[in-house]
Amino acid sequence: MATVELDRVTRKFSKSAAIEDISFKIPDGEFWVLVGPSGCGKSTILRTIAGLESATSGDLYIGDRLVNQIPARQRDVAMVFQNYALYPHLSVAENIAFGLKMRQVESSTIQAQVEKVARILEISHLLERKPRQLSGGQQQRVALGRAIARQPQVFLLDEPLSNLDAQLRDGTRTELKQLHQQVGITTIYVTHDQVEAMTLADQIVVLDRGKIQQIGTPQQIYDRPVNRMVATFLGSPPMNLIPVTFTGVQFRIGDQAITGSLNVAPGQYEFGIRPEHIEIEAANPHCFGLVSVIEPLGRESLVRVILEGCAVNLQTPPELNLKLGDRVPLRFDLDRIFLFDPTSGARIF
Repeated sequence: MATVELDRVTRKFSKSAAIEDISFKIPDGEFWVLVGPSGCGKSTILRTIAGLESATSGDLYIGDRLVNQIPARQRDVAMVFQNYALYPHLSVAENIAFGLKMRQVESSTIQAQVEKVARILEISHLLERKPRQLSGGQQQRVALGRAIARQPQVFLLDEPLSNLDAQLRDGTRTELKQLHQQVGITTIYVTHDQVEAMTLADQIVVLDRGKIQQIGTPQQIYDRPVNRMVATFLGSPPMNLIPVTFTGVQFRIGDQAITGSLNVAPGQYEFGIRPEHIEIEAANPHCFGLVSVIEPLGRESLVRVILEGCAVNLQTPPELNLKLGDRVPLRFDLDRIFLFDPTSGARIF
């Protein structure tokens, strides 16, 4: 196991930078998740750590070694790809053992390691099968097993669950977390799925357009996003953003107003609030909206209302029995609001 450190790493293709000035240090044994929209640079970071891409500038350390000039095969990292990359002509056992054979490990050691990994991943009964005889979830476990068997210093996982259906994805995500707790290897996981990021990570690195937007624990990033991009990317349903004019004592939303005093200058802002912090409350409402969409989910319903031309999402109990077109009273938890600069997107409050 080892620490992983990137010090001002940039990777350019032609004249444009896929990643720019990336710096962070992952402590030994932690599980970090790189998350962001497609094209944000997260896979480029992973491939640069693996040695499949070369940094244009900056330094990369694995443990105490500067690995900028060290080829991928000598970095002692194991990578699991989105498509699993299993050898179709080899059995499960042979796929798991492949990396060890390439290193010319003794046969008895290989056999013991394959059996150990198979027990951890609960695939001992599949060792004689070929990849075409396996389900997607089983193939994913074999790919993980091949990586674990090598006993690398670092695991690199590039969207390994994206090919699985929703139910299998949820179960495998739980298994991944348990697996990391067992083996304790420093792990870097790439995903665009914010649920995976929130549930798996010790620390999340949020990326956008090749730059780091924020690093923190899942709860820190959820509770205190640094800007509009982070605020709206993490959270399902995403945070609501409502254009407002703040007068010093009121938030003006079209012809309606929410009374509230904040220590910010009067002006134009984007008012941010998460769906779970809005209630339909007739007794003491802040404003009113028209119900436009209702999505029943069993234990709750996701409801979209139109507030002065702006779509606002909230969560309601199913027994509320709303109908499309209802005019509903809305109350906001003013202790859980955010204000963003409408131009830069930076969080002001």
